[in-house]
Amino acid sequence: MKVKRHEWRASVDGPWPFVYAGGELGPCEREWLHTNGAGAYAMSTVALMHTRRYHGALVAALEPPLGRHVILSHAETQVNVEDDRRTYRLSTHQFPSVAPTPGYRLIESFAQDPLPRWTFRLGQNLLERTLCLVRGHNTLVMSYTWRGKSPARLSVRPLMPLRPVDSLMHEHGGMMQVVTLRPGAVELQPVPSLPPVHLAHEGVFMGSPDWWRRFEYLNDRNDGRDFHEDMWTPGVVEVQLEPDKTVHLTIGVGALPSGAPGDLVQAAREELLSQDPGQGRSAMGRVLSIAAEQFCLGRCDPPLIIAGYPWHTVYTRDLVMSVPGLLLARDRIEDAKKVLAAAIDELRGGLLPETLQNAPDKRAHPSPDATFWLFDAARELVSKVGPRDDFVRETLYPALVRIFVRVRSRRRHWVWLAPDGLVAAGERTVALTWMDARIRGEPVTPRRGIPIELSALWARGTDLVAMLAGFYGHDRLERAARSCSARVRSAFRSRFWCAETDYPYDCLSEARDASDSWADTSIRPNALIALTVAPDLFEDWQARAILERVRSELLTPRGVRSLTTRDRRYVGQFAGGPEERETAYHQGTAWPHLLGMYVRAELAIAAEHEDYDELEELEEKLERAADDGVLLGQVAQLADGDPPNRPRGCPAQAASVAELLRAYLALEPLLSA
Repeated sequence: MKVKRHEWRASVDGPWPFVYAGGELGPCEREWLHTNGAGAYAMSTVALMHTRRYHGALVAALEPPLGRHVILSHAETQVNVEDDRRTYRLSTHQFPSVAPTPGYRLIESFAQDPLPRWTFRLGQNLLERTLCLVRGHNTLVMSYTWRGKSPARLSVRPLMPLRPVDSLMHEHGGMMQVVTLRPGAVELQPVPSLPPVHLAHEGVFMGSPDWWRRFEYLNDRNDGRDFHEDMWTPGVVEVQLEPDKTVHLTIGVGALPSGAPGDLVQAAREELLSQDPGQGRSAMGRVLSIAAEQFCLGRCDPPLIIAGYPWHTVYTRDLVMSVPGLLLARDRIEDAKKVLAAAIDELRGGLLPETLQNAPDKRAHPSPDATFWLFDAARELVSKVGPRDDFVRETLYPALVRIFVRVRSRRRHWVWLAPDGLVAAGERTVALTWMDARIRGEPVTPRRGIPIELSALWARGTDLVAMLAGFYGHDRLERAARSCSARVRSAFRSRFWCAETDYPYDCLSEARDASDSWADTSIRPNALIALTVAPDLFEDWQARAILERVRSELLTPRGVRSLTTRDRRYVGQFAGGPEERETAYHQGTAWPHLLGMYVRAELAIAAEHEDYDELEELEEKLERAADDGVLLGQVAQLADGDPPNRPRGCPAQAASVAELLRAYLALEPLLSA
């Protein structure tokens, strides 16, 4: 296959990113991500010119999956080639008021198949560099393979900011300059509060501690944040390169794992290759499956799902919402059980917290949103394994009962049932729904009262509780759940449809007949969420009207807008400083995960009417949203509502990948039928 300049695609050998650079900066500005299954990651641009403070060659998770620190930012590299007596500097950096240093001109190609691998052209010679995070360890192995005719000399200088991932380092006099030297190994602990850093090599280490200054991070600058950093270096490692031989440089935090570097690299390679579902699946299905694995922290105890890279944490809503797409849709049943068990273990007072893995002195606020999304994940799991499953009976069902009892209680705190059975919540709730952006403590998109999607999730949840209670012989609970289901359905159908807009209300007041009752007529995608999770709440004509409104006013090539362009509050660009971005979050930005829900809602209509004429169009929408994002092989958190709908926000988002994959795997068998 001929490769065009500037093209990136899935490689010939599988669903792995490939970029032909040809020594030009444009293609080298694309970002890549490599993870270790326990929260640590490596991430940068193809040129390894960091544009975010979050970039680094080894970002360790000191308290897996969190406690992230940038241990190794760069490995400043140069090669002295004997046959042409030239020195090649491979690194690319951005410093103030000058063009980027020209290491990118030597990059011929980049492939992540499955490990990040660069091919540099040095005169008539080639050098391959591979980065590998050891699975489950805060350890990086850098491998260099020389494809020259004569030997060469490799010099690698570690640049180490040694700081939390969301801060910056500036030169100071507190770095401990003492190192411990052993044959082929170096131990240093420049920051006493951090674990020691170990460096194993196949050459000679020469200590020369120093500071490199004024690195610039252009994405941080564009976001209105501080963007200059200084980095400390302990010295240089020099290694002899022989033709067609590979040498390794290993850097780890705390201690190095046992085993030869080459064996560690091979083990990681084989595990990552096993994540490819294979040629029996479509190309896009394979790409999304590979993307999904990077959020699944199976090497943690307990296993978790992280919300996104590089800065998101373990948000409970994202975790439970992503389980159906990342795990259940791919038949990863046991993994799904472990992740859900970790969430259920944090259930307090019948509600899940906003985040998991919190510091002991920082209790997270309850999240009604995350709690109700557990019903959706539970329903998908039960559909896979049935009510006889031990996990369903002993762990999942008791948790659902606790939630059911809590929501039905008379406690008007966080969340409760309105008199007609719909779900209401108080204004003090920090994360009532997913539209939770705030500026100076005040919600940007206030959705008080009764949000449509939570009542839809509650309706399906009561059905599930009733079914399980009936199966287990809990007759009284079954009757209570069926009564709740009937009440919420009756109220939902009578109250939420707005005849004036031919679209459901977004929120309702708890009061129904009082003089202070109200209804929010904003055209938002929450009706689409309700339709996707509980299609039986709508008549056929209503479902079609919702989808038609979404197509005409909310749908973009990268996702579904959070507000119609006709609304005076609409903000089409997710740009500017922090407050401007917070303002735009749910006032017009497009969300890829909602596109997955849109496709599933369309498929439900098509199945009901046995009309599959639009399947290829739906496939095209999914592929367009999943392709050509900020990060190679990944899907961003959101996009501008206005054309060209640039990807924005967190560059790799679990919910985006989960919902697109869930929809794609539902569509795939219909396309092949």
